[in-house]
Amino acid sequence: MSLPRLATFSVNGNIQYGAITDSGIVDLSVRHGNDYPTLREVIAASALTKLADDAARHAPDFPLDAISWQPPIPAPEKIICIGVNYPDRNAEYKDGQDAPKYPSMFMRTPRSFVGHEAPLLRPRASVQLDYEGEVVLVIGKPGRHIAERSALDHVAALTLCNEGTIRDWVRHAKFNVTQGKNFDSTGSLGPWLVPYTDESQIADIRLTTRVNGETRQDDHTGRLIFGFRYLIHYISTFTTLVPGDVIVTGTPTGAGARFDPPRYLVPGDVIEVEAEGIGVLRNGVADEV
Repeated sequence: MSLPRLATFSVNGNIQYGAITDSGIVDLSVRHGNDYPTLREVIAASALTKLADDAARHAPDFPLDAISWQPPIPAPEKIICIGVNYPDRNAEYKDGQDAPKYPSMFMRTPRSFVGHEAPLLRPRASVQLDYEGEVVLVIGKPGRHIAERSALDHVAALTLCNEGTIRDWVRHAKFNVTQGKNFDSTGSLGPWLVPYTDESQIADIRLTTRVNGETRQDDHTGRLIFGFRYLIHYISTFTTLVPGDVIVTGTPTGAGARFDPPRYLVPGDVIEVEAEGIGVLRNGVADEV
């Protein structure tokens, strides 16, 4: 039996949310919007599964080709991204250093992401648009100083990210990568949320990234340097996690910048990020106008 899938979408100029079925999408916002204006409020109320069960009693309101996909969480308070979190990724730097003692991380803005099937925009400022496929944790239960043993109790759902990066702009300064990680519409989140059930669901997810059908990244979350429990514990040491917060957990080796010569994305390319039990996040590429 497949797990529920809940998505944020736009139709007729309105942003709504609903449950995905094989034949379309059941609009839950028209049925539950007074109680839960967006999926953030659904998550905060621990109501993802309840609403998915309700959706099973209804026929789809729209076919999937009638909607535009949006990032699942509208205006999350925090989007926290983890860098260099797979062993082979650390080795790519060829600096002779052991795996880091603590995770590297940076923040992204909501505006830097588009939804499923929307094009990533190669900006005017650079042609070095790169892909990074990642598994995403969505926080459901608030907390600060969260113990590792209870960390997964704070996860509401899973989704996917293509953490698109402008490579030359992550090297503009001595220490930070913020510029190259936050160009408008250079990354994607989605296509939907899959409610978190238990640790077996996430223990060893196979994560792959394909460009034009060619597999470029392929690894398993069981090999993460910093696992999901530790990331939640560590992040909550310095900031309060709240429902709807997004943790982008790291990308495997194989990004375009690591090829010789580099293989950056160009208009017309199609990138697919796929993870077992979650789905496929697909985006094309277009030039910023």
